[in-house]
Amino acid sequence: MLQKIIIYSSVLFTFINCSSQKQRRTDGEKLTTVKTKDIMPMSNTRQHLIYFKEGENKFLQDYQMNVTFKGITEDSRCPKGVNCMWAGAAVAQIQVMGTHTRPMTLNISTVDNKSRNYSSSTEFNGYLISLEDVTPYPESSGGTKALAGKYTIGIRIQKSGENAATTK
Repeated sequence: MLQKIIIYSSVLFTFINCSSQKQRRTDGEKLTTVKTKDIMPMSNTRQHLIYFKEGENKFLQDYQMNVTFKGITEDSRCPKGVNCMWAGAAVAQIQVMGTHTRPMTLNISTVDNKSRNYSSSTEFNGYLISLEDVTPYPESSGGTKALAGKYTIGIRIQKSGENAATTK
């Protein structure tokens, strides 16, 4: 009898846990499903980029992955009209989750710089995810604080091991 109660309780808790995970998405959150063929090529250098606004979440059906652009954690790019010693970098924080994997937070940068722990691309679930575009660009008058919440990024996703020159 005690074994039946334990088994019944564990099954009940499993179902409760599953239903609570489905309800975690708030009413304000909107999940967008995007297919690769729906991505409009911009120009030769921006071809096949997937754009995200800050806080935006998309399910990329062709890659079977959910991507959320959490925000820009660092923007040290040299403002327009200013002469700088270093061009700087912007670091985007994105959360990725495959259909059979747990969420993973990635920090990808506009430049590769191992000494500062910056990488412009990273692998996830057999795909190489690269940060290709970050807008808007900082201006000398407002700085990067004025841009908080206004960022848009463009990422490229390709199979790991594919030659980047063939997909651009």
